[in-house]
Amino acid sequence: MHSLNDSSILLTGGTGSFGRQFVRDLLAKHNPKRIVIYSRDELKQYEMAQEISAPQLRYFIGDIRDRERLERALHGIDTIVHAAAMKQVVAAEYNPIECIKTNIIGAENIINAAINCGIKRVIALSTDKAVNPINLYGATKLCSDKLFIAGNHLAGREGPRFSVVRYGNVVGSRGSVVPLFQRLRTSGRLPITDKRMTRFWITLDRGAEFVAQCLGIMQGGEVFIPKIPSMRVVDLATAMAPDCKLDIVGIRPGEKLHECMIPHDEARLTREFDDFYVIMPSMPIGTMDEHLKYNGRAGKPVAEDFEYSSHTNDRWVDSAQVLDLIK
Repeated sequence: MHSLNDSSILLTGGTGSFGRQFVRDLLAKHNPKRIVIYSRDELKQYEMAQEISAPQLRYFIGDIRDRERLERALHGIDTIVHAAAMKQVVAAEYNPIECIKTNIIGAENIINAAINCGIKRVIALSTDKAVNPINLYGATKLCSDKLFIAGNHLAGREGPRFSVVRYGNVVGSRGSVVPLFQRLRTSGRLPITDKRMTRFWITLDRGAEFVAQCLGIMQGGEVFIPKIPSMRVVDLATAMAPDCKLDIVGIRPGEKLHECMIPHDEARLTREFDDFYVIMPSMPIGTMDEHLKYNGRAGKPVAEDFEYSSHTNDRWVDSAQVLDLIK
């Protein structure tokens, strides 16, 4: 079990919704030596500094596309949490090269910089859209996941350990549908892509808590997936605006009806724990526990035909629970 107490942590994309929550959690529940916010928007850094004040916090302007700048920022750092990404599906479709430069080349830069600078642990945030991707954003995040897992082989036995955390839509984050519905409900109409559409949902609190948990137990090479509920998007709209008319607008380009976090093909590599799943690397990594134990507890194999998808999930959020989640 690795402790975050007395750690020096660099958080890429740290001014986003996840980053702010993760920093709050670190300050409230742990005792880090230093937290470096690495991002490229000085206005967001200024706004975050007004909102969260602590002597451990440092702000560093830089882009993950710039490896030289990244290595400068990693001086004295032992842990990286990589949350920076180009995330908007439509923007990625219109600007594919920019998405590739940030999500793939940026991932390569972090891996090489971590090895060059003697970092101990790296956790990269992923998305359900990286599984069987049909849009460019998902495809770049799949590439990023593969790069981070392979980074363990590149680093060797004495180098940093790399792992991935994968989860679904974050309730209330800036890119989620919740702020959109909040803005539009005064109009009396809400756009719904398809009444059958389902998504995995996780709160910012749970997402930040899970990343910290995984940092503590990671061995390197895993993809960690939390057990989280599914929700029908139409139930979310109905709960948030019961008096609004729903306009069915159709699935947008690059969008799925349902999302998946563990496909059939990776069931043979998957182990189940009490509150999360772990996908083991397909190529063995020397530092990994052969029996995959965390805190002394071993996971159990899942069924051969197992798939963790939003529409077949055994955990659901109904309309009555939606408002509590949003709060």
